[in-house]
Amino acid sequence: MPAIHTINSIHWMLLRRLLAVWLLVALAVTGIGYYIEVNKFEEGLAAIAASEMRTLSAKVAPDGDKEQQVLAEETKDFIRKHYLWIRVYNHHGRLVRELYNPKYTNLTEALKATMSPMPHDGRRHFETRDINGQKVIHILVTLSTPESPSPLYFEGAFLLDQQTQDQQQEKIWRMLAFILFASLATVIAVYPIVLLLYRSLLKASKDILRGNLEIASVLGTAIAKRDSDTGEHNYRVTLYAIRLAEAVNLPMAEMRSLILGAFLHDVGKIGIPDAILLKPGRLSETEFAAMRKHVELGLDIVAPSHWLLIARDIIGKHHEKYDGSGYPLGLCGEAIPLTARIFAIVDVFDALTSHRPYKVPMPVEDAVSILLKHSGQHFDPALVGQFTRIVADIHAEICAKSEAELAEKLGQLLPDYFLHET
Repeated sequence: MPAIHTINSIHWMLLRRLLAVWLLVALAVTGIGYYIEVNKFEEGLAAIAASEMRTLSAKVAPDGDKEQQVLAEETKDFIRKHYLWIRVYNHHGRLVRELYNPKYTNLTEALKATMSPMPHDGRRHFETRDINGQKVIHILVTLSTPESPSPLYFEGAFLLDQQTQDQQQEKIWRMLAFILFASLATVIAVYPIVLLLYRSLLKASKDILRGNLEIASVLGTAIAKRDSDTGEHNYRVTLYAIRLAEAVNLPMAEMRSLILGAFLHDVGKIGIPDAILLKPGRLSETEFAAMRKHVELGLDIVAPSHWLLIARDIIGKHHEKYDGSGYPLGLCGEAIPLTARIFAIVDVFDALTSHRPYKVPMPVEDAVSILLKHSGQHFDPALVGQFTRIVADIHAEICAKSEAELAEKLGQLLPDYFLHET
């Protein structure tokens, strides 16, 4: 049974998750944007290639889109200034046109020595190479022109000078900055909406959890009243159990199991006949065997409830003994769950020091002596040692409190274990 987050923890949880989502989305969109920008540059080269490979001075179509015209002009200018060589192949792969730029003869020879042939497979191929410290673009595209119905292959190598690289990077960085800003602004705008929804969910969850705890408490008190005409026992043993569990640093999840189990440890007694349950004297062997069935009955009662199942270790094992002489399974030592070993000590201690119609309360010192006497037999000796160090103060604090006062005190502690983030 997880704890319910506080509003402060929700703030941090939401921020972490939204920022994580923002980072993932930003990275994904940035990668797509980067690909689009690079692809745009490649497309520009391919778009101009058909006309440039014939004359290197073709005009841009006047009816073209303004953005396309600008892109075409920029790309055409780039080709004019920066081509190393341009080749055109027919659909059989035969070279039909070749242009070399004498300005880049040495760079062209160095590129030819390192480049691999690009396949004429109808797809565009594009790669960037570093040649003698300079960046060169090698591209191959398939062209279709009115003059040549069969596809032509345009292959070219272009020097990407530093100015062009800087311009391209500036475009990309502007695009990336816009994406990051837009996605972050979206996260900031969404945050208060999600937080408002979480607040509503938190309130509903707390109300449901409080209701469940109250039902468990009422059920445990009802059984206690049937057994001993008092609900104080359930509250006291729960408070004792919490303090002992805190002393041994019981994990939070097990603390919740301990508290709920303390409420419901004797819930199975609802199925025990009054003649046995309320008998003032010693039980016969047959009666005791019937009384022991309250453990099995208790497990059956909570079995259909997912929420109450965390109490089953105490319901089913709080009568086990450290030396293995307990019931119903005869478990011994650390085979007994820690929560059940804690509860066994506080349950017996409260029974010894509480008033009952058939007995007077035992002094704390005498009860502690009994615990020590049975340490290693009935009880976990390490836990007894811890309990004897703290029990006097705890007993003095709660022994004289009424049922209502005990309920109020326990109610003040429960939010720390059930309503807060662990």
